[in-house]
Amino acid sequence: MAGVAGRKSYNQNCPIARGLDVLGERWTLLILRELLGGARRYGDVRAALPGIATNLLADRLRELEEAGLVVRSELPPPVARTVYTLSDEGWRKVPPVIRGVATFGLDLLEPSESALTPLNGFLAGILLGFDPTQVSDAASYSVDIDGRRFGFGVARDGLTAAADPPVVTVTTTAADLITARLGGTAAERKAALRRCKFEGSAAAIDAMRAAFRLSADPGLGLVNRT
Repeated sequence: MAGVAGRKSYNQNCPIARGLDVLGERWTLLILRELLGGARRYGDVRAALPGIATNLLADRLRELEEAGLVVRSELPPPVARTVYTLSDEGWRKVPPVIRGVATFGLDLLEPSESALTPLNGFLAGILLGFDPTQVSDAASYSVDIDGRRFGFGVARDGLTAAADPPVVTVTTTAADLITARLGGTAAERKAALRRCKFEGSAAAIDAMRAAFRLSADPGLGLVNRT
């Protein structure tokens, strides 16, 4: 991964310092978080980060392009718009980082209605449950959470961009995904999971459930349950 010209550096030749040279600026990880669910327009990212100045967002996106983690492309008519996505290298390197930070911050999340966002549903219900050892074949999925669609794929080495029409479509709510993963009892988690609607062949649904630990009791064991 190439360095970013003009960025401040810790000037230490260790993997943590080198990684922070690229990822350590304010807003950078949150921008990458927004791209985990598929292509996003500049305006989509801007709306999801209301505290960021528009020129700073443009700078951060450019820096991430220069670092090889993000690519910009033009969708053909009739859409005809610019979108940002993770590059192949971005898909290989970014999800484990986002997952690690999300796991670290999970216990710090305030249990309120403000936490019931589509993004938090995706992070808790999908990303934190991903187990690449359970992936047998590459596949693409679509998850609609409270009206926001997340498109992504899986391969044996991790998450990927959605390369094909989804073999499984899931329609659910943030509240149910979060409860399915983090609910206080097994009964609550299982009830929330049953409310999630899976569409696809039985084999494809079973494969997705296995890859994201969405079968039986989907809890992660990441929080204390009484």
